[in-house]
Amino acid sequence: MHVAPVGGTAVQDHVALAEIELCGELIIAASTAREDRLSLESIDEVLRVAEERDTSDK
Repeated sequence: MHVAPVGGTAVQDHVALAEIELCGELIIAASTAREDRLSLESIDEVLRVAEERDTSDK
């Protein structure tokens, strides 16, 4: 079995880290939702979809 070295040699993938953070936020939102499922609007809010659209329009 090959084990990755411990220390400062790991390369950070900022896109992957951002995706992991968003997934975590979705999990938290889903666990605190009052209904069985999150609405599409709630998912868009958690993922900040409207904010992305606003900044890309400018």
